[in-house]
Amino acid sequence: EARRQRRLLLGVVCVALLLDNMLYMVIVPIIPDYIAAMRGGGAAGPSAPAGGNGSGGGNRSLLPARYPPASGSNEDVQIGVLFASKAMLQLLVNPLSGTLIDRVGYEAPLLAGLGVLFLSTTTFAFAENYATLFAARSLQGLGSAFADTAGIALIADRYAEEPARSRALGTALACISFGSLAAPPFGGVLYEFAGKRVPFLVLACVCLLDGLLLLLLAPPGGTGARANMPVGTPIHRLMIDPYIAVVAGALATCNIPLAFLEPTIANWMKESMGASEWEVGLTWLPAFFPHVLGVYVTVQLAAAYPHLQWFYGALGMAIIGASSCLVPACRNFGQVIIPLCGICFGIALVDTALLPTLAFLVDVRHVSVYGSVYAIADISYCVAYALGPIVAGQIVHTMGFAQLNLGMGLANVLYAPVLLFLKNVCQMKPSHSERNILLEEGPKGLYDTIKMEERRG
Repeated sequence: EARRQRRLLLGVVCVALLLDNMLYMVIVPIIPDYIAAMRGGGAAGPSAPAGGNGSGGGNRSLLPARYPPASGSNEDVQIGVLFASKAMLQLLVNPLSGTLIDRVGYEAPLLAGLGVLFLSTTTFAFAENYATLFAARSLQGLGSAFADTAGIALIADRYAEEPARSRALGTALACISFGSLAAPPFGGVLYEFAGKRVPFLVLACVCLLDGLLLLLLAPPGGTGARANMPVGTPIHRLMIDPYIAVVAGALATCNIPLAFLEPTIANWMKESMGASEWEVGLTWLPAFFPHVLGVYVTVQLAAAYPHLQWFYGALGMAIIGASSCLVPACRNFGQVIIPLCGICFGIALVDTALLPTLAFLVDVRHVSVYGSVYAIADISYCVAYALGPIVAGQIVHTMGFAQLNLGMGLANVLYAPVLLFLKNVCQMKPSHSERNILLEEGPKGLYDTIKMEERRG
């Protein structure tokens, strides 16, 4: 029964991550309407070119941002701020959400995050101007700060042993990628034939059902285990842990190429190779498959050789760096797909190897409560995706597209050897962590007793 419940909870978390990423991507077809309205040119209609997208936290989108030529720099700023607003608010809220999750448990913040995502989705459905759209996007960032962090932390808590933890986190990452692939056609088709509100209302209903299922499986406050939950390590102490800092730096660095290419590669393709609209639209779609392949390969390697997690992350960063440097050398649509697939494959290696490593570091060096440590991971993602829509275009304008890619590639290649610092992590033993207390001192309360039984089972 406990195993079946944790599998169902994994499904709830995966649906929450899928919804968050789909919500970010579903707005792609309607952005031209708002751009046209800002210009005073009327509605662009469903057949207008797709708008831009990016992503923040654990939501990595796989399609490029594509905006119609802007009429002024102020409009560029508005669009950039709109797409960065989610990651910006998520970045600000994550330290608070991580601390709250450590104190109250995982289920209540996850449910609250789903509630805010439901409100955000409904606001998207009825938005009629830029201000409402900006409010909906910001609300999504607030919901993601709780739902994403609590969801990943819940997986790490329920899947306490390897290789089950790596498999579960890998499944969550695959759902994020699938959301990136499925959302644009899902939103485009429904927008074309049913109107712009229907895609958001469908997602809102799924979000509501996901929240109800969570209430049935693990009602917040319905278990006495949380009453005796140990006090987690404060987030500021986790941030200065050198091992966790190295992992957080790797997560931020490896996502910079994707975050910075999304808003810039479409214009570069049109200017340098005369790419058509359909080519620009399909640029990132093939990258979904190597991303899932990277997740699968890393999970299998981690199960066979768990002491090499640091190496899988370093290899992924080297692949990202080499692929990023190859992008400016491409001369046609087919050539561009290859390095982009390499970037997404490398990101899958890094994420799948290092996310379980964060939980292990908390187990052996701190207290086995995971809200704050995965809030740090989400902060790492948000740093890249908050800067991307605003900074990337300015770098291309002042330095050039080739220099942008070479800089990002060099940063990843130079950071890869830093992961050698994690080489001996697998040899660490629990010291004063919760696991040590459970195994050596025996249960002292209801929470300790339940956790001991789970580990024995």
